[in-house]
Amino acid sequence: MIPIKDNIPTHSFPYLTVLLIGINVGVFFYELSLSPEELEIFVHKYGLLPLDIVQLNFLNLFTHMFIHGGIAHLVGNMLFLWIFGNNVEDALGRVKFLVLYFFSGFFAAFLQSFVAILEGSLNVPMVGASGAISGILAAYVKLYPYAKVLTVIPPFIFFFFVLPAWFFIGYWFILQLLYAMFIPTDLGGVAWYAHIGGFLAGWFLVDKLYKKSLKLVHYSAIRY
Repeated sequence: MIPIKDNIPTHSFPYLTVLLIGINVGVFFYELSLSPEELEIFVHKYGLLPLDIVQLNFLNLFTHMFIHGGIAHLVGNMLFLWIFGNNVEDALGRVKFLVLYFFSGFFAAFLQSFVAILEGSLNVPMVGASGAISGILAAYVKLYPYAKVLTVIPPFIFFFFVLPAWFFIGYWFILQLLYAMFIPTDLGGVAWYAHIGGFLAGWFLVDKLYKKSLKLVHYSAIRY
């Protein structure tokens, strides 16, 4: 499912959401300027290898979230970040939004790396912002469970569906669980456990740390 927009307005401009998108796009354009050999070196230098977690390589724990493996990878992540991130930033404020974003990304990296180590997949670097964005999705569905999400569902690309956020994001999360169960870590090129880890981190963090905001926004979302 591809989200197009939601029906929750923002009360302030989402500066940090736009900044994060801008940094990710800027890094991707830098990737495009590299030769294949240079790109491979860049990804292995700044992507996250499972052993980086064991060795406490905090630089790569941060930098891997701004590298993407292709235009589809980038566009998909940035689309989800824009549609759901702007409302989460609006509800929680900028500092708390960043805490949620990066903590979700860090926890996603830990879980994916732990699974990779258990399965012996140690030499494939992980890149992408999807772990952090998964935390944003979890926060969004808690803050705005009854928001309406205009959605395109392939292959029905000429039809639009309006789905409640709880269904759209809940269905997305179930897919991540199924993919993680049935697709080996070293196949498919997608870090399913990072999606799961990021989502769980965001789910619990927004509930525990932002309870007052959660009650207010949740109530307003029901009345919207």
